[in-house]
Amino acid sequence: MYRKQAFLLSSYSKKEYFRSALLGFLNPFLYYVVLFKAYSILPAQEALCLNYTWPITLVLLSILLLEEKIRFKNVFALVVSFFGVVVIGTRGNLATLKFSNPLGVVLAVGSSVIWALFWIFNKKDPRDEIAKLFLNFTFGFIFIAVATFSFSGIVVPQVVGLFGAVYVGAFEMGITFVVWLKALKLSESTAKVSNLIFLSPFMSLIFIHYIVGEEMLFSTIIGLSLIIAGIMMQRH
Repeated sequence: MYRKQAFLLSSYSKKEYFRSALLGFLNPFLYYVVLFKAYSILPAQEALCLNYTWPITLVLLSILLLEEKIRFKNVFALVVSFFGVVVIGTRGNLATLKFSNPLGVVLAVGSSVIWALFWIFNKKDPRDEIAKLFLNFTFGFIFIAVATFSFSGIVVPQVVGLFGAVYVGAFEMGITFVVWLKALKLSESTAKVSNLIFLSPFMSLIFIHYIVGEEMLFSTIIGLSLIIAGIMMQRH
């Protein structure tokens, strides 16, 4: 397997390496810079829900860039799930749609656009999933290193922090990326796969409550019910 990946990397053209550099700039570099900034200035519940507008963005951009045909049932199911996200993000205050920090809202929603574009460009790229993700993250590491040395500095974390970084790298940016990209390639429609992603904020909000200590609001329960309803409509 490793010999196959090495052979593929050596066979790519300059244009394909440039494409990998562009994708590496989008993610992990730009996406996580924007997302982490949003999390630093917004409550975790708001940042989480606003970032999870990306399945909607992914479907809409797939219509424009991939010319996918989306059935009305798929669109309606996504709208119902997205409405649940809005209920959570506004804490049920739908009359004003007021969030705590406008800049944070722009950054969190903007991160969803960056994320969706990254996966659409990957879906259009016929190269081997593991090889191209390796290149994307290699270039992303270069961009991150340059930004770190330019605007901050290298800090060696304690053992607990180091293990946390390894866990995030393996599961947030490693194995799950390969599995998700494979799911996009095997699916008949981006909408069908994207709708299932709304299960993730349900689990994340539980972690936020028990680990971060944020209060689980009634509006969150209502919003989650709408999210699950949208998923069920998509599945039937």
